[in-house]
Amino acid sequence: MYTLYYSPGTASLLIHLALLEIGAAHTLELVDFDADAQRAPEYLRLNPNGLVPTLIINGIAISESAAILMSLSDRHPQAALAPPIGTTERDAWYHWIVYLSNNLQATFRFWFYAGDLGRSEHAAVTHEALRLRIEKIWTTINAHLERHGPYLLGEKFSAPDLQLTMLMRWSRNMPHPATEWPALKRLADHVCARASWQRMREIERLDDWQ
Repeated sequence: MYTLYYSPGTASLLIHLALLEIGAAHTLELVDFDADAQRAPEYLRLNPNGLVPTLIINGIAISESAAILMSLSDRHPQAALAPPIGTTERDAWYHWIVYLSNNLQATFRFWFYAGDLGRSEHAAVTHEALRLRIEKIWTTINAHLERHGPYLLGEKFSAPDLQLTMLMRWSRNMPHPATEWPALKRLADHVCARASWQRMREIERLDDWQ
């Protein structure tokens, strides 16, 4: 049994999706951001950074969504969220999870939270630079999918496709959302049609962006 500390629509969405894909028994604990529950002492004892997700595995609190995603994929190989270890496909799998986390998700963090850069709000030039960086990444991934898609690893769905779709959803209110790139939209359509995505939306009560 896993326990996932989550907040709807945030990075915990990825781990919620993974748990649903795996079919593993789990409970959900809402971290109410509106009430600053992420800064409550009892939560900070689990996650000193005051972020979600936090997943309890065998009584141990694990954080960082990419790390949790890799751990769950390894713990539940029957779910086929990852190719076999030692294959070239597995090497690409590692690449995409780390690339999306280090490049795209980290940039989104700055886009949404100016305080991480020591400001109450972004200067226009900073906001524009972050937008352009995110859009450059969309262009790079779209080109890869056009050549090798429909999924990041080709014909076979895997864990980083969940990660990418979550990040695409985060762009929905940007001047140029990720769905303006055709191959990205095609991947998102495939992922959003999965039972895990539909169930996650129902549980987290996310009515926007399919």
